[in-house]
Amino acid sequence: MKPACIHAPEVAVDQTPNFSATEHARMILRAITGNIDVPGGHYCFPGSGPRVNGKLLPQTSELELADKVPPEQRRKQLGADKFKLMTWPGWEILNEIHQKWWGTPYPLVWSLITPAPLLWRAILTGKPYPIKALITWFSNPMLWAPNTKLVYKALKSPNLELHVVLEYFMTPTAALADYVLPAASWLERPMCSTICGHRPFVRGGARAIKPIGERRTDFEFWRELGVRLGQAEYWPWKTYEEFIEWRLKQVGISYEDFCRKPWIPPEEKKYRKYEEKGFPTPTGKVELYSTIFERLGYDPLPNYREPPESPYSTPEVAREYPLILITGARFKPMFHSEFRQVGTGLREMHPDPIAEINTNTARRLGIRDGDWIWIETRRGRIKHKARVTDGIDPRVVSIQHGWWFPEENPEDPILYGVFECNANVLTLEEPEICDPLIGNWCNRGLLCRVYKVGKPG
Repeated sequence: MKPACIHAPEVAVDQTPNFSATEHARMILRAITGNIDVPGGHYCFPGSGPRVNGKLLPQTSELELADKVPPEQRRKQLGADKFKLMTWPGWEILNEIHQKWWGTPYPLVWSLITPAPLLWRAILTGKPYPIKALITWFSNPMLWAPNTKLVYKALKSPNLELHVVLEYFMTPTAALADYVLPAASWLERPMCSTICGHRPFVRGGARAIKPIGERRTDFEFWRELGVRLGQAEYWPWKTYEEFIEWRLKQVGISYEDFCRKPWIPPEEKKYRKYEEKGFPTPTGKVELYSTIFERLGYDPLPNYREPPESPYSTPEVAREYPLILITGARFKPMFHSEFRQVGTGLREMHPDPIAEINTNTARRLGIRDGDWIWIETRRGRIKHKARVTDGIDPRVVSIQHGWWFPEENPEDPILYGVFECNANVLTLEEPEICDPLIGNWCNRGLLCRVYKVGKPG
């Protein structure tokens, strides 16, 4: 049998409630066909992080102070009782394995996530406890989070007493904040990244320019906040350059040399690493039957759940909303909700949100290429410009996400036109329908109907 890979389609799967089971099934296929850590198959990165000159580069996970969070506080994390794999219960199991195998903590950034739908509900209801303050850090939840109307209510709620946003530009989310702090862009800060220790290389470099005006790097913001909260002993570096310099010094590299050649390649690639130690699982084997899932109270084998809205699970809804909706299609030159500003050249390249619809479907609905159309679900409607194509299934409509209009009125409730074309006005996010292990909500496989702007729905 020839070596083979299963391409990881990323958002095509991870924006559905079946994400965990699908990834589990894909891993099983790799294992039973002998395509794990072999040439031409699925290569496994060393989990320890990069080794440089024979030494392990200090990991950011060693600085996260996970051990300082007591058990009683861990249990309070929103979602820790329901979505256990990506909250403290899952981290504790994965950390135990990571420490045993590589001697460093498992990165919190990869495994400690509160599903957004739980956050907004906690703000609005005060259950399981009040959420009174929020720091939004280079993020725009009025665009990326599901059910924009719910997000809007939460960010406007008097229960949220303080909301601080760190941003490059004013956004719909920033317009609702109490304070907006100007953040240094990627050109105004240095970089030294190992993708949180999950890759065997180091990449980065010096800042291109110093921050303009009052802009601060994220390191400076969190350090100054930490120092004021009595954590000065954990922030011995005054600048991010000092931190990078300390980190590189541990493996015999100067900051100046790194900036001149901002790429440290992996050490020699090794395949079949499992022949020496096995696999980093509780059993030391590839676990088709996951003992980790079982320990957390989940099905140890993959299973399938029909989407919460579909012609099969909700035929009565499908009669009124007969098309299947995909949101979140990637497109150049924009990324998520960035680069919508007029005058940068990027918005001029792609001025309007686009909905792809099959040629025959469009003909049946009286829609022509370039028409503005309404896309409507049970939760609301938005408009996009139609792109008529043979390259999409006749049953499906695919729309772009992240659309807002910085040139429009920033005042509430207009908020840069955030409700006009924003795909997340349409999405579904009730906690009961989210992925049971990690809380992924439903951005794809929804039901919708489509009609021309100016025609009744």
